[in-house]
Amino acid sequence: MNDWILIVDDEVMIRENLKAYLEDEGWRVAAFESVAPALNWLRAGGSCRVCVMDMRLPDMDGNSAIRVLHHLYPAMEFLIHTGSSSYSLPEDLRAMGLDDNRVYQKPLSDMAPLAAAARTLATREDWP
Repeated sequence: MNDWILIVDDEVMIRENLKAYLEDEGWRVAAFESVAPALNWLRAGGSCRVCVMDMRLPDMDGNSAIRVLHHLYPAMEFLIHTGSSSYSLPEDLRAMGLDDNRVYQKPLSDMAPLAAAARTLATREDWP
């Protein structure tokens, strides 16, 4: 298993709390406030199986970011972490394998389900 997880969230407290929790769970975490530095990290050799993506970001919306990352890194899996109570997965993201079980409303009162979902995705046998 690749034990890196990528977090893209522009809310500092949420990003840092999630990062700390996942590190306590044994992950190495790369956390960024927007898509551009996350892409720079990946292009510089960063590797992860799972990305936790916010939907409202300063440089690109989360749905578009997932599309870009999926195109560049097709084996990457995504969990959505959003503050929008009305968020609905677009059909093209559903076609990529995402479903409502991968959408988490923030703030999370318990991060354990998100961490468990990330662990399940990261340990799938089909990772290159």
